[in-house]
Amino acid sequence: MSTVLIEIRRAKPADAQVVAETHDEAWRSAYQGIIPGPELEKLINRRGPVWWENAIAKGSRVAMLGFGDRVAGYVNYGRNRARSLFYDGEIYELYLRPEFQGLGFGRRLFTAARRDLAQSGLKSLVVWALTDNDPAVNFYRALGGRAVARSSERFGTKVLDKVAYAWQQ
Repeated sequence: MSTVLIEIRRAKPADAQVVAETHDEAWRSAYQGIIPGPELEKLINRRGPVWWENAIAKGSRVAMLGFGDRVAGYVNYGRNRARSLFYDGEIYELYLRPEFQGLGFGRRLFTAARRDLAQSGLKSLVVWALTDNDPAVNFYRALGGRAVARSSERFGTKVLDKVAYAWQQ
């Protein structure tokens, strides 16, 4: 019987390539058929290795979940950006490669980010999800997220609804 190490750690600038690859795979899986193709390609291409290297080097909180020698997913989080929502922290992104979904890794990443935010004094938390992204909506509901706001976002000519889920400490 072999043992596989599952580890969550903060990303370093040297991890930019693998974070970009994980982002690419996860976004294609999550948003194909939701975000129009050309717009999805633009969004993915803007977040290449250089973008991630700069973000991590400038102090963006990015944590990666490693499964053996592979990166299964990542979470990007920090202070809440929506001034109209009175929550301290925000998970900006939480994504897993398709083959690692449904195994509890998303919950591990969420818990690690929430713990890190709380240790920094950010006790409440919000996350946005496109309402057409059923797996994300179901995931945040299963984690106890309470819908607290709705908005929309334009992707080319298509406008998509999104919902904010929140947690209090």
